[in-house]
Amino acid sequence: MVALLAPPQSPFELGCAAEVFGADSQDVPSRYRFRVCAERPGRLLTTAGFAMFVEEGLSALRDADTVVIPGWPRHGTAVPTAVTEALRAAHRRGTRIVAICTGAFVLAQAGLLDGRRATTHWRSASRLAAAFPEVQVDADVLFVDHGDVATSAGSGAGIDLCLHLVRSDHGAAYAAQIARNMVLPPRREGGQHQYAAQPAPAKADESLAPLLDWATSRLGSPLTLDRLAERAGLSSRTLARRFTEQLGVSPGRWLLRQRLDAARVLLEQTDLPVEAVATRVGLVSAVNLRRRFRTYPGTTPGAYRRAFSRT
Repeated sequence: MVALLAPPQSPFELGCAAEVFGADSQDVPSRYRFRVCAERPGRLLTTAGFAMFVEEGLSALRDADTVVIPGWPRHGTAVPTAVTEALRAAHRRGTRIVAICTGAFVLAQAGLLDGRRATTHWRSASRLAAAFPEVQVDADVLFVDHGDVATSAGSGAGIDLCLHLVRSDHGAAYAAQIARNMVLPPRREGGQHQYAAQPAPAKADESLAPLLDWATSRLGSPLTLDRLAERAGLSSRTLARRFTEQLGVSPGRWLLRQRLDAARVLLEQTDLPVEAVATRVGLVSAVNLRRRFRTYPGTTPGAYRRAFSRT
C-alpha cells in the first residue's frame, strides 16, 4: 500500500488513508504495509504550514498492490507525465489505484477513468466532468469502486472508501474494528448531496442516533416503520422524512444494510448455520439471506464465510 503525495499535501487526506491502512494497535493489528512516495523524494510542503520528508520516489509504485492518491492540490493543472506514466504502468501490472477527493483528476488525466463512472468532491464535480467528458461523473455518491480503480467524494468520504476496501480485502468484522478505533460508523449511508447544502441545523431532539442505536441492538426482532416511528414518538411520515434528511436513505434501506452487515460479521466470527444467522439478524430465512446476499455483497453466504471466516 503506497500513498502518492504532491505538494502542498493535505495532511488530513493523507491521514485518512494512513489511519485506516497504516494504524497498528494492540486491538487492531494492521494487515497492510503503508508507505508514502512522491514524484521527487525529499522535503514536501503541506497545506498545514509544515513540511514532511518523503524518502521514496515513483519507483515505490512498482511493487505496490494498491496506490492511494490522497487528494491532488494542483487539480486545475496538468499532472506530470512521469506520474501518469507510472500510474498507467502500475495499473497494467494489476495494481489497484485509489483516489481520494481531487485525486480523481490524476486518474482521469492518466486515462484510467475513460468510459467509467467516477466521483470527486461535489465542488469539483462539474470541473471534472467538463475537463474529462469521457468520464461519467456521479456527483452524489460517496465513492465508486470498480475493483481496479476507485474514487471518493470529499476528504471524509475517503475514509468511507478506505473502510469499504478493507471490508472487501479482509471482511466486515475487521473493517468494523478499525472504524470503532476511529470512533466512526463502519458505513455511512446516502450520498454527498446531503452535505453539499447548508440546511438549518436540526434540533437536538431531532437526532436519529438514539433510535439507530436501539434498532441495531434489536435486529432479530420485527422492526417495521410503524414500530420505529412509535419508538421515536413520531408519525411514520415524519420519521421517513428525517431518515432521508439525515441519512440520505429510507428506513427500510438503512435497516436492510444493518442486517446484512450483522450477518457478515456472524458469518466471519461464528460457525452458526446460515438459517440461524438469518434469524438472528432479522432476515427470517436462509432463502431470504441468500437472495439479499446476491445483491449485496454480490456473493453467497457460504462463499463469503469461506473467504473471511475467522473460526
